[in-house]
Parts: sequence; structure tokens; C-alpha cells
Amino acid sequence: MEANNKQDAPAVDMRTVIQDVIREFVKSEQQQSEPAYKAELLDERRRRESLEKRLNELAEENKKSRAMAEEAEKNSTVRSELQRLGVSKLDLAYKAIKDDIQKTEDGRLVAKNHQGEFPVRDYLQQFLNDNPELLPARIVGGSGSGTGQKAPSAPAGTLELERIKPGMSAEDLERARQDIARVALQTIRG
Repeated sequence: MEANNKQDAPAVDMRTVIQDVIREFVKSEQQQSEPAYKAELLDERRRRESLEKRLNELAEENKKSRAMAEEAEKNSTVRSELQRLGVSKLDLAYKAIKDDIQKTEDGRLVAKNHQGEFPVRDYLQQFLNDNPELLPARIVGGSGSGTGQKAPSAPAGTLELERIKPGMSAEDLERARQDIARVALQTIRG
């Protein structure tokens, strides 16, 4: 039995030695790979932070673009309404009222002033009633104004520039030359 015990003891010792060697090997491999993992994690963190920063920048650009688009839409709508109402000094009128026009949460344009909130059309009509100088003059003349000669109108059969193109018939080409000569003569005479 002593021989059996002697064989078991070295086997147990050998098993323990092998396990210790494997543990040491695994531990050394982990220690060697940890710096690489840490560097990779650090690199991934930098990439993520960079992407988050870029995403925030894009969100801010998007917000600015939407605000600019809404302002352009407001500008266009108000200017077209002023034109419809017959305003001759469009830029001046728009500058005077642009701060009073705002967009509501539901997307409508309204005018807000000290008296309250109004639809844009009603507000613009009232504004033009209060400021008639922005509308065209009703009487074009007055004391000392000339008779205002009218420019001679072109004959009914004039040729338009868009119709002059390569491959025209000889008759059309000759008519175009005559029309051009007639207009040039009128221009020279004044």
C-alpha cells in the first residue's frame, strides 16, 4: 500500500503543478492582453464621444435650418399678401411689420401687437389703412405735370426674340431683320 500511496502523492503533486502552471499562463496572458483591451476601450470611448458631438452639432444645424426655413416661409407669405393688397413700397412695409407677425403652435401666421392677436390679412389691411403712403398714388398728375407722351406701341405683327432660331424660313428671317431695323431706328431717334 505504501507503493500505492507513493504513486498517488506524485500524481496529486503533478496535477497541482500542472494546474498552477496553467493558472500562471492564463494570468500572464490576461496581463498582456489587458493593455490592448484598455487601449481599445479608450479608442471606442473617443469614437463614441466624437460621434455624440457630431450628432449634437447636426441636431443644432437642423434646428437652425428649420428656423431659417420658417422665417423664409413667413417672409414669403407676408410679402405676397402685401403685394396682393397693392403695396408699392414692399420692402419698407415688410420691415415695419415683420416683428409683429408670428407663427402659432398650430402653424398659422398671426399678428400680435398691443391690441391683441389678429389674422395676418386683417392686420395688414388695418396697417395699410393707417399708412396709405405705402400704397400707389391714386392720382398720377397734378399741378405742373406734363402730358406724359405714351411710347409708340409695336405693330401687331411683330416678331418675338424667342421665335428667332436656326432653320427659320427665308420670309420669317427677313421679317425679323426688318423688325430689328425698325426697333433700332426708333431707339436712335429717341
